[in-house]
Amino acid sequence: MALVHKLLNGTCILRKCPKPSVALYPFLGTRFADYCSSSLQKPAAVPGKASSQRKTEGDLQGHHQRDVALDITCPEEKPEVSFDKAIKDELKNHFWRLKDDIVNRWIGPEGRPLHEVLLEQARVVWKFRGKEDLDKWIVTSDKTIGGRSEAFLKMGKNNQSALLYGTLSSDTPQDGESSRSGYCAMISRIPRGPFERKRSYDWSQFNTLYLRVRGDGRPWMVNIREDTDIIQRKNQIYSYFMFTRGGPYWQDVKIPFSKFFFSNQGRIRDAQYQLLLDKISSIGFTLADKVDGPFFLEIDFIGVFTDPAHTEEFAYENSPELNPRLFK
Repeated sequence: MALVHKLLNGTCILRKCPKPSVALYPFLGTRFADYCSSSLQKPAAVPGKASSQRKTEGDLQGHHQRDVALDITCPEEKPEVSFDKAIKDELKNHFWRLKDDIVNRWIGPEGRPLHEVLLEQARVVWKFRGKEDLDKWIVTSDKTIGGRSEAFLKMGKNNQSALLYGTLSSDTPQDGESSRSGYCAMISRIPRGPFERKRSYDWSQFNTLYLRVRGDGRPWMVNIREDTDIIQRKNQIYSYFMFTRGGPYWQDVKIPFSKFFFSNQGRIRDAQYQLLLDKISSIGFTLADKVDGPFFLEIDFIGVFTDPAHTEEFAYENSPELNPRLFK
């Protein structure tokens, strides 16, 4: 009987325990309110402690209200925008980058000792291990002239490669101007320094381009562009073929720089010029084999190295009839 009496008294006390007001939920939190309603039991009121309890509850509520008042922003207040401060911060950032460039030039290329750079036999220029590596590239297709080809670039499996994929379509745009179509390309962005100054890659100590790729059997064109500000030469590039063999296995592609031929607007020129390796601005991959359908090209890394077995300097013939300027 004593046990039943205690259980009945506990039930009555639990029923008398008031739940926190819904208005206090934003201040106390719903979890805190559930905890109070399920676990805390209000003790019996004592005449001497009633006033102090009310005072404590009032202080607690006021404290929460003050905390919330600090977090709530008045809707009429607008964030302060200072264009002068933004410009100053941007200039400060560019000057810091300029200082780093000057210091690194005294130390050596890319901040490394000069003797270490001169003895370097291989260098990885582009690798794909995260989204920031994809941001260094531009993907384009004949959609820019009204075509139907599509190309996309994303990270490969386990974020260890870049996957270029899409659909090639050779349908000519019905605009009355374009006579041919059907290409997709992936081009590296031109590196920029302080104040958006163009930079270039110096590969003069290497003689071979080295890639690790996995394709679907399609032939690709590898394009290298020199760093130049001459408007007449903006469409001049050096190109060579890359044949992928398909299948699940990776393929090491080695292309000597002496094999790259000179072209302008997609046409091979009669007069050939040797590629200047100390002023490389970008590299690209173009698919235009006139075979409609899906394609993909997976790239692990792109680098350069020195092949001691390759001694050829230039693979193409030059004669006074083809290039008179070389024989003056």
